[in-house]
Amino acid sequence: MSAPRLEINLDKIRNNARTLVKRLSIHSISVTGITKATLGSPEIANVLLEAGVSALGDSRAQNVERMRKAGVNAPITLIRSPMFSQIEQVVTHTDISFNTELDIINALSNVAQKMNRTHGIVLMVELGDLREGIMPEDVENIARKVCELPNLDFKGIGTNLACRSGVSPDAKNMGELSALASSIESSLGFKMDIVSGGNSGNLEWALNGADTGRINNLRLGESILLGLNPLNRKPIEGLHIDAFKLYGEVIEAKVKPSQPWGEIAQTAFGTPPEIIKPITNQGDISQVLLAIGEQDTDTGGLTPPPGIEILSASSDHLILNAGENCPSIGDEIAFQLNYSALVRAMTSPFVHKKFS
Repeated sequence: MSAPRLEINLDKIRNNARTLVKRLSIHSISVTGITKATLGSPEIANVLLEAGVSALGDSRAQNVERMRKAGVNAPITLIRSPMFSQIEQVVTHTDISFNTELDIINALSNVAQKMNRTHGIVLMVELGDLREGIMPEDVENIARKVCELPNLDFKGIGTNLACRSGVSPDAKNMGELSALASSIESSLGFKMDIVSGGNSGNLEWALNGADTGRINNLRLGESILLGLNPLNRKPIEGLHIDAFKLYGEVIEAKVKPSQPWGEIAQTAFGTPPEIIKPITNQGDISQVLLAIGEQDTDTGGLTPPPGIEILSASSDHLILNAGENCPSIGDEIAFQLNYSALVRAMTSPFVHKKFS
């Protein structure tokens, strides 16, 4: 079987999505299933839809186009502000896009007119994490302008937290978003369809008895795929944390000294000698090389089996201390992945994807 290989258990992903959809529905919150970490995998998109997500979301127009070409006909939202260079692609393949800039919104209106289509707009609000977002005091004015533009449908507002700066969703910032939604609706005279409170980092806030106010949508990726709370990477009760496993093949297994010798200079990735992590002298060790490296995944985000230690990695080698294990050439070793490792493994053309 091909290696390196990412084995993907669709039943576990389905169970995770269905469980979270059910838990959030009690609070009248719908789920947008996020496919960006899976490179817009149609297989995973269909599983999310089977589990009851109300829509799909992705940050890359190319991923959305891939899903459309594979026959995924569900509502899809572009959850990153469109680029000028992709406006036609966005209007053609997505139903809604998240936006913060009027110039982009105007371009969407112009292209939607030419295509005789209506495109939905969600305005993203800055609430402290300092990634994308319109400052709260400016949102109402921009929303009014969106409503005046032809072939656009102002769907609502949203925010994003816990990504760039790690700002946690809480009663204060979620209350601010709810209050802003009510204020805009009162001013414009209609009720918005979407008040999107954020991502998987919102689950703890949403499910622990908080007053969810006007929030009626969350965008879930990591929690569904890996079963983890992104605020602390702890497992979410009742969810699978092993829907993905990454397999690497042994290409060298030898007894070698645990410490390098000779004059130490920069590594392949430019790490200078003064900040290279000191290597503890363990004498001779059972060193194993796998045919997988930084070009394939985030090796710092891999968890090896018990008794095996990851020592380091280069572009296309993962170096292990196999301890008491004695793998042979051609054997495979399986790893758990964090979100960063999953994103890069799914993106790598050198990692085979096997669905089951």
